[in-house]
Amino acid sequence: MDPFEDEPSPVSIEYEPVSVKDVLVEMKDTAELLIDLSYSAVLHRNEDLAREVLRLERQMDVLEMRARMGLLMASRNPSDAEQLAPVLGIVAATGTISDAAGDIAKIVLEEMGLPEAMRAALPEAAGVLVRGVVDANSSYADRTLESIDLESETGVRVIALRRGEEWLLNPGPTTTVAPDDVAFLRGPDAAIEEVYETLTGTVYEVPAVETSDIEDLERAVDTIIHMKNLSELGIDLAYSSVLFDSEALAEEVRNLEVEVDAMQSRFEAWTLRAAADAPDPVSLRGLIRLGTSTEVISDAAIDLSEGVFRDIEVHPVVGMAVEESDEIITRIEVEPGSDLDGAGVDAGVPETEPTMSVIAIRRPEEGWLLIGDADAEINGGDVLIAKGTRTAAEAFGELSRGPE
Repeated sequence: MDPFEDEPSPVSIEYEPVSVKDVLVEMKDTAELLIDLSYSAVLHRNEDLAREVLRLERQMDVLEMRARMGLLMASRNPSDAEQLAPVLGIVAATGTISDAAGDIAKIVLEEMGLPEAMRAALPEAAGVLVRGVVDANSSYADRTLESIDLESETGVRVIALRRGEEWLLNPGPTTTVAPDDVAFLRGPDAAIEEVYETLTGTVYEVPAVETSDIEDLERAVDTIIHMKNLSELGIDLAYSSVLFDSEALAEEVRNLEVEVDAMQSRFEAWTLRAAADAPDPVSLRGLIRLGTSTEVISDAAIDLSEGVFRDIEVHPVVGMAVEESDEIITRIEVEPGSDLDGAGVDAGVPETEPTMSVIAIRRPEEGWLLIGDADAEINGGDVLIAKGTRTAAEAFGELSRGPE
């Protein structure tokens, strides 16, 4: 069976008045979901998930064209052109992310080959993400997410729904789960199987994996996992640097990109060494594609931040997108002797009063430390990347200052 035989022809697009702000927000959400789905498709060698990536990639193509049309219509003079040029760069970079995610999905659909060590390592990096079709007899059908209370009861979250060709990204409490919806679930191993069965009426089969005894291959896999995590952080920081016109965040995007480039070089070396010991070197072809696509995503983060690097005033259409949320990402330098110096971090939550979530720590001598479920201790000299409300961020920043 041809994995691409059910792909529809490109849809015809004509100009129609749209909110460029809304399109940009949807493109950002779509790009983040594309990255998530593509790596999960590789993890599970799941052709259904891979096809969903290609569906979403086609949706991104439509959004990209509509955004370009809207931006061209909005440009009336040289001042507009100057402000809108970086926004066009954001649109193009988001399209690049989409294409890279599609290339990752094709590793599965084209049966390029991927070592089992990759599948064994990715669960910790990507978490468990599954795709299921809502059964008409499911107890979840025709109910809102608020009434199901799935996340509170099980820890499993519905990250997206597809209803025919319509995508519902970031569904909220009032979103209704309808029969035949394609649901994308993320959650812990212990709960995902039961939720999947309740949702679809079928048993979830956990994919079996084997570990590798080739040391260089394990190093290559560990490196690509770290590259993936740093690239995702870079995309998050890049969007935030643009939305909040933050040169400090943009500089951290550049630091991340330099780190990923260095890791890409080591990854290639270890993969080539592993090929000499692998029983079937061709099985590493998918791993090479994964490394290349991951590095492309990292480079796209730099392109997203280009307007900030060039000190071009952010167009109001971008600022309007910020106003929809009070949550921000901030960069904080911890001064020695401050209240944060020596504070512990448990699953991203520091031992401080302001409610902030620490995403990552850049340590001068050690590089990047990504904070997920891991515990850590904040040291003087650390650069923290944290997420929370504007008010909490200001109070958190006060705690980072040392004694005068």
